[in-house]
Amino acid sequence: MKKKNRQIIFASWVSIVGNALLATLKLIVGFISGSFAVIADGIDSSADIISSIVTLVAARVVSKPPNIKFPYGYVKADTVATKVLSMLIFLAGAQLAISTIERLLNNEVAGIPSMIAIYVTLFSMAGKISLSLYLKWVGKKNNSNMFSTMGIHMRNDMLISLAVLIGLLATVLFEVAIIDKIIALVISIFIMVEAIMIFLRSNTELMDGLDDPELYGSLFKAIRKVEGAHNPHRTRARKIGSNYMINLDIEVNPDLSVKEAHDIAKNVEDVIKEDIENVYDVMVHVEPMGNWESDEKYGLSESELKNEPGK
Repeated sequence: MKKKNRQIIFASWVSIVGNALLATLKLIVGFISGSFAVIADGIDSSADIISSIVTLVAARVVSKPPNIKFPYGYVKADTVATKVLSMLIFLAGAQLAISTIERLLNNEVAGIPSMIAIYVTLFSMAGKISLSLYLKWVGKKNNSNMFSTMGIHMRNDMLISLAVLIGLLATVLFEVAIIDKIIALVISIFIMVEAIMIFLRSNTELMDGLDDPELYGSLFKAIRKVEGAHNPHRTRARKIGSNYMINLDIEVNPDLSVKEAHDIAKNVEDVIKEDIENVYDVMVHVEPMGNWESDEKYGLSESELKNEPGK
């Protein structure tokens, strides 16, 4: 766990430094060359610096051990950080959109961007591709959705830079300065839409839902391997950071001793951890065979899973 946290913190610093260099370069060149689209791309990279800082802080909070106030630890700090990040990105995009619309409505006269804007945009694309590949690798290696998402975000930034490049080429070739402003406006809308999507995706984890309900099928398949474990029900799974917390009830022969019933429950826990990756903990409640309680309202049984829509 300590090694994983060190890798995540190091990756956060790489992202901060990389985006800071790109943002500074694009903002300076954008103002010098007179390209609003390059300035817009620089603002987007500046938002990435903030996202990397938020990720760095979240990584340090996540590494704190559980305590009496937070017995599950602090791993959901990355979800809270994602919410904060999405709002910061949206505000950056909104501010860019407002300033660009004002320039369009006021019909501000702007010159044709110089060629240096094209060169820095090409350099930015190369940098974003490198960051994207690195962050997705870190996310996959450490099973971190936060870094996998950042890798995808960097890839989207590369597409933004590509749009800027196309706009710059069109502006230089056709000598129509308004194209540059239109590209800047499109980028601002893209930034805001992306922020909204990030915000909505994080709702599932905050509400203890699952992005991949197929996990339940894997759970029941694993439990069927355990002799003596019957009728798994009230099965619930939720994510804590990048890991799963699983609760379920099983039924056993009522004539078994407490130790024998405990051994079956322990086997269920072991086989789940063996068959399913990234399990944080498993809580197994043992009941006598045929037990039925009318007030059991939560969780799934295997029969209910088969009756779910789409099954």
